[in-house]
Formats: sequence, C-alpha cells, structure tokens
Amino acid sequence: MTPENLPKFLPHFIGGEEVESLSGETFDVADPVSNQPYATAAAGQKADIDRAVRAARDAFVGGPWPSMTARARARVLNNIADAVEAQGDRLAALETFDTGLPITQALGQARRAAENFRFFADLIVVLDENAYRVPGAQLNYVVRKPVGVAGLITPWNTPFMLESWKLAPALASGCTVVLKPAEFTPLSASLWGKIFADAGLPTGVFNLVNGIGEQAGQALVEHPGVPRISFTGETTTGQVIMRTAADNLKGLSMELGGKSPVVVFADADLDAAIDSSLFGVFSLNGERCTAGSRILVERSIYDDFVSRYAARAEKIAVGSPADRATEVGALVHPEHYAKVMSYVEIGKTEARLVAGGSRPAHLPDGNYLSPTVFADVPPTARIFQEEIFGPVVAITPFDTDEEAISLANDVKYGLAGYVWTESLRRAHRVSSSIDAGMVWVNSHNIRDLRTPFGGVKASGVGHEGGHRSIDFYTHEQIIHLATGDVHTPRFGGK
Repeated sequence: MTPENLPKFLPHFIGGEEVESLSGETFDVADPVSNQPYATAAAGQKADIDRAVRAARDAFVGGPWPSMTARARARVLNNIADAVEAQGDRLAALETFDTGLPITQALGQARRAAENFRFFADLIVVLDENAYRVPGAQLNYVVRKPVGVAGLITPWNTPFMLESWKLAPALASGCTVVLKPAEFTPLSASLWGKIFADAGLPTGVFNLVNGIGEQAGQALVEHPGVPRISFTGETTTGQVIMRTAADNLKGLSMELGGKSPVVVFADADLDAAIDSSLFGVFSLNGERCTAGSRILVERSIYDDFVSRYAARAEKIAVGSPADRATEVGALVHPEHYAKVMSYVEIGKTEARLVAGGSRPAHLPDGNYLSPTVFADVPPTARIFQEEIFGPVVAITPFDTDEEAISLANDVKYGLAGYVWTESLRRAHRVSSSIDAGMVWVNSHNIRDLRTPFGGVKASGVGHEGGHRSIDFYTHEQIIHLATGDVHTPRFGGK
C-alpha cells in the first residue's frame, strides 16, 4: 500500500533549508514490494558534505545550542518526542513502505524513537560533573563540553529509530550533527528537518545529506571538521571507517555485525524458549543485528525442539508489510534479497532444511522469503559462521555446558547472546563465559535505555546507551583552581 502524499524527491537538509546536490546528481529509491522506484534522492558528494559540515560548525561556534542550559535543550528534545508521537502512524507507514518491515513492528519503532528523545532529555538534566577538593590547596572540577560536529551514519533496518538513537544523545550533549542515512531507506529521515525546526532546534544544528556510502559516507568520515563518527552497519564497512578515521584521530562508536547464539538447556522452559527464539530471529524480517540466528540446543531435547520450532516457523505469516496480520514482510532491497537467498542455497548443501527455504507461493513478486530453518548445522558451515541478516536460522546440538560455550564463541562476532535455563548457577556461569557485549537470560532482546549497548570482537567498537552516549559526544575538561598559596620551586632565582 502506497502512503498518501509520498514525496517524489528527497533533498538534503543543510543550514535549515532543503537543497539539491551541488552537482545535481540523484539516485533512485525503490520500495521492496514492487522493487520499482518511487522517488529520487539527492546524491551527496564531498562538496555537499563540506557544505553541511560548515553549516553545522557555524551553528556550533556561533549559535546558541552548545551554550544553552541542559534544561533548555531538554525542552527542545521533549518537543521533538511530542512531534514524533503525534505523527507516529504516518511515520510508521512511510517506514513500512520503504523498508518492508511489518506495520505493527514499525509502529513500535516509532514509539521507541520518541522515547529515545525523552530519555536523553531527562538524562542530560540530571547528569553531574564531578569535583575533587584538596583541602587548603586546590579545587579540581570537571567541565563536560560538547565535542563539536558529530557525523552520524545509519543503517537501512529500522532507520528512523536508529537515527533517533544517535541524534538524541548527540543533540542532548550540545553537539551539532550531520546525518547520512542509508541509501536504501532514506524516506523517513526526510521528516527530521521539519520536526526539528518546529520543535525549536536552532538553524544549522541538524543537517542531513543523502547519498551513497562510498561517496557521501566516506566524505563525512574523511572530513577534518567532524571529530566524532557514530556508525551502525556491517563489519567490513566498519573496518574501512576505522582505517579512514585514523588520519584525523576521530573518536569512533561503531555497532557492527552479529551472529548471536541462543543456548537452550534441557531444563529450560521450552515453550518460552521457542517463543522467544522465533521472535528473536524472525521479527524485523530477520534484518536485526542482535538476532539469535544460531540456536544451540542440548541433545536430550534437540529432536523435540527442532520439530516444534520448524512447525511454528512454517506458520509464521509472510505477507504485505502494510497488513497488520503480517509477521514477516519483504526484505529491504533486491541486492540484499539475492545475498540472503544465496545463503539459503549454501545452507542446503551444509545442513538439513526443516522449514522454508524458498519464496512463499502466494507472493510471486517482491523480496519475500519464508522463514527458513536449518538443523544439524556443523560449526564449520558458512550459515553457522557468517552473518546472513535475514529470516534464516541455524540449529546445532550440544552435549555439555563446555561444548555449548565453545560453540557460542566459535564465530568472529560478539554482539549478543541468549541463555535459557532454570539453573541460576548455570545461568551466571554460561552467560559470563559468552564472548558478547550483551547477554539475556530467559528473555529475548528487551533493553533498558540506561544500560550499555555494544559488542566485542568483530561486532563493534565502544558502547552507547545511558551516560555512555553522553560520554561519547562530550569531552571532560578538568579545571584545577588554587584555593591557597601554591609553593613553586624557584628556578633561576639565584
């Protein structure tokens, strides 16, 4: 279903104005159901990034935003949250149309986007700055200062929510920003300019440049006027960004790929584990970094688990993203669809296919794939080792706790992990033994915004969430104030 009043052109937003690329270049944007272009977008180049950075820098140096009180900035952030909530239905409709996410899940992402702004509005007001007193000698106090222009590069899965996850703390900290949204899904990002202007954000604080990653994204990472880069995306792109950012010693926060294990022990609540692991890999069309895409099951319950899991996967509703009954929609883009389908074919040579594995018969067009389940997957298999980022899951048996831990850690990624057991002792031991930035016990991915978010190994650099996000977008300056006479050795006094 095509949303009403769909824009035909998606411009940049620089210095408070919608503008075309200086070169006039554009690129087509297609929806994942028809795979037909519905709009063109301005294709940003180095010159457009430079224009956006200069606008952001002018707003940082000469504008009021960095020096406003925390309470004043918080009022603007709450205004932004109000605006996002007020147009949640419209936002979700655009997101669903552009990404292929089921509408019910897109509505949830819209609510989370508003909550991100409210959370950081609250946090910035109560954030403290430390002081250290040396009696009779010094008062040492910490001043937290925004770093300047932040470059934000966001992915194509749940784009609006993930943009808010970066925008809210950057703005709360007093930074100005340049956002480069993913080229596959730039539609919902086009709403930010008006939302921010109506909320009272000063001109130039927010800037947006559309474009291809290798052009606009690279130019943003290379720009010497951008001291911070926050990136969410795949690991190989993160490696390129790290190499490029090294020339200017930029601060980096990167949440990268994942191949997260779900470890199910024989004493687990099997019904709950099946519910959670199905949702954890097939929600958001499987296009989620924290997806539990490797399920490790204790051998005594393995056959029962596989049978029940496959039967449930076959019943998942695949259909139009705009249909509220849909549980899995269309994958984001033909290129990505082809990649996921190639892994399905690889999997058929490596393991036993027990569900899915092909396009649903009732959906002859669009980027649709039935939820796909492979069993008896050896740890050497590519579908065990490599991130697929689609509705595909690998199930592998284990015999001992030690084997489960070894299998969980036998990949290059380390973003998330999930453990299912009724044993408190085992839960603590196994969870702490998994090489991952985040582990959930007897639960899927439910996040408190105060907690750190990030991965280890090939899954990222740094953590965000709560005060860690503010730490990233600010630097702490220590002021040493003498409160008494200071003894100084007299060099050259003779």
